[in-house]
Amino acid sequence: MREFEVQTAASMQDLGERIGRRCRPGDLIVLIGDLGSGKTTMVQGFGRALGVSEQITSPTFVIARVHVTDIGLPHLVHVDAYRLGSALEFDDLGLEADIAESITVVEWGEGKAEQLANDYLIVQISRADDGVDETRWVEISAVGDRWTVSDLDLIAGP
Repeated sequence: MREFEVQTAASMQDLGERIGRRCRPGDLIVLIGDLGSGKTTMVQGFGRALGVSEQITSPTFVIARVHVTDIGLPHLVHVDAYRLGSALEFDDLGLEADIAESITVVEWGEGKAEQLANDYLIVQISRADDGVDETRWVEISAVGDRWTVSDLDLIAGP
């Protein structure tokens, strides 16, 4: 596990970009955090790493959105599972076909998205409860064999 203190939206995007650069087709990232914690902001960084040219916004009402990336890079599948009640409803989205060729990032995916892959990253974002401090704390942990300690060290940067 790696822990980060993130003080600005730009820093959250930078962290997302560092993770995105380490991703490869088939990777699953599960984002956990309260409303307004910075999950979508982090996904914008993933998009930057993959050359997504369109604006990345939360797919809350469409549930899943596929973003086209630069040539030669896997597509970015951005899912918001907030309105899904169970893993069964999540399963009905039929994302399995996209998982093998894309990088899939799931907001609110805890307890729902893990069934998609044996190996994935869990990114837990928390913030101060005072409503004033914009600092976020991000914990990144790996499940399975795909993500090594070296990968997490590279995300942490120099």
